[in-house]
Amino acid sequence: MGLFQTRSKMTARIDFKKLFLVSAIICLMFLMVLGGGCSQGQEAPPVDENGQEEAAPENGEAQTSEDEQTSGDEFIVLATTTSTYDSGLLDELLPVFTEKYGIEVRVVSQGTGQALETGKRGDADILLVHDRAAELQLVEEGYFTDRQDVMYNDFIIVGPAADPAGLKGVEKVSDAFVAIASGGHIFVSRGDDSGTHRKELSIWENTEFSPEGDWYLSVGQGMGDTLIMAGEKQGYTLTDRATYLSMKDSLDLEILLEGDPVLFNQYGIMAVNPEMHPHVKYDSALKLIDFMMSPEGQELTASFQINGESLFFPGKGVE
Repeated sequence: MGLFQTRSKMTARIDFKKLFLVSAIICLMFLMVLGGGCSQGQEAPPVDENGQEEAAPENGEAQTSEDEQTSGDEFIVLATTTSTYDSGLLDELLPVFTEKYGIEVRVVSQGTGQALETGKRGDADILLVHDRAAELQLVEEGYFTDRQDVMYNDFIIVGPAADPAGLKGVEKVSDAFVAIASGGHIFVSRGDDSGTHRKELSIWENTEFSPEGDWYLSVGQGMGDTLIMAGEKQGYTLTDRATYLSMKDSLDLEILLEGDPVLFNQYGIMAVNPEMHPHVKYDSALKLIDFMMSPEGQELTASFQINGESLFFPGKGVE
């Protein structure tokens, strides 16, 4: 009786182990079938020519070819004086160029001195500025190339209609500066090393006065902001004609002196030298120069007017 009971217990244990093993196998097979069913209908991940799995595109976006990624993305950087920007001229010219060549032009508006430094560092591809002597010198030094005299206008002196310095009828700009300084009348200077500021300083050098004192306000601003301040202060300032005409209706300032040959204002366009900065987009910059100098570009420049008045004249003016 004892022996029979022992064998019965052993048989029960053996049957339990078999049952556990069979259950485990069934579960494993079920999981394998379930996993296979979930994977049906899904494409295998792509592999490269070496049989390695390729990375999936991020954010679920389809991958594009290199041509598709770069198409329409070509651009050049134009460093230019605030007068061409504030006047609205570039808003007329650059969309035509982009439509024609598919090259976007990103504009950096600065004083001419700052724009020249930007180009010298290679932080722009092309420049449109107005300090001819400095431009030619920097071309000679190798910073820029392919310079062209692209357009011109002139500088003028504007001030309050009351004209307390008595500039109306004065012909020489140096005499006008003397009248302003000797009478202590407010003069607002850009003070930003722009082409206009450089012209102003060259005029002061031909007088016996130094531009300093309570009457002389050096604001370090672009032409538009300088004109606004001159109007608010009812003072005088030297400005390019284009910016003044583009803002005339909002300013309480009048043209008080114009026509002195000293006030001639030539603009130049030039590319940053790729030998100095190999990364610049020289070929695209040349396309913009060619467009600006073409009959089409010159005609667009000549036809740009505000209230029936031309702001710029194409090509080269006087030496």
